[in-house]
Amino acid sequence: MDPPLWSPLVDVPAVLVVHAAVTCFLAGLIWVIQLVHYPLFDHVDRQRFVAFEGAHSRRITWIVAPAMGLELITGAWLPWAVGPGPERTLLLVGAGLIALVWLSTALVQVPCHARLARGFDASAHRRLVRTNVLRTAAWSARAVIVSWLLVARLADAG
Repeated sequence: MDPPLWSPLVDVPAVLVVHAAVTCFLAGLIWVIQLVHYPLFDHVDRQRFVAFEGAHSRRITWIVAPAMGLELITGAWLPWAVGPGPERTLLLVGAGLIALVWLSTALVQVPCHARLARGFDASAHRRLVRTNVLRTAAWSARAVIVSWLLVARLADAG
């Protein structure tokens, strides 16, 4: 009898699988936000913008906050779980990118949203779109790193 198709996953830490999944989810989400959602802020009726921004902030938080929290926890744990070597180095680079995303979110994007919550502000909107490129690049790089590590682990397990 052939072994089940999922057997290579036995040797791959579950945390790496969860981490890769949440990171790739966040990378996809940030691309949608960067290319579709944030640019469309400029097309919202100015009379309804405050309500729109408030609804956006409340709704997106329910999606992003748990995912970012899970990514942070798993991303902080993984470098120490794998032991010294090239994998740890890549995971530490990834952890640095997580820190960059969190800092950018707290110091740039959240203040932009706070300004927009008082009414549409073209300058705050431009800054939000322009600076969000950093988070988009960081999450994209992280997705490449964790996908490569996951594929490498699966190849080693097979």
